[in-house]
Amino acid sequence: MTRGNQRELARQKNQKKLQEKSKGSGANAKDGNKGLSLEERKHRDAEMMRLKQLKAQEKKTQQT
Repeated sequence: MTRGNQRELARQKNQKKLQEKSKGSGANAKDGNKGLSLEERKHRDAEMMRLKQLKAQEKKTQQT
């Protein structure tokens, strides 16, 4: 029995997996981060956290 076809299919599957991995890894792979540098993402995320903290603080003061 030969395993040529099975090996070929495994190679194709692995090649496809490697291509997906090389397109983008980690945070850069997400659509929201396309075109942003690390510094720009940090700045954006810090601003979002400040707004979130302000909303939480306002909600806390309204409850008491």
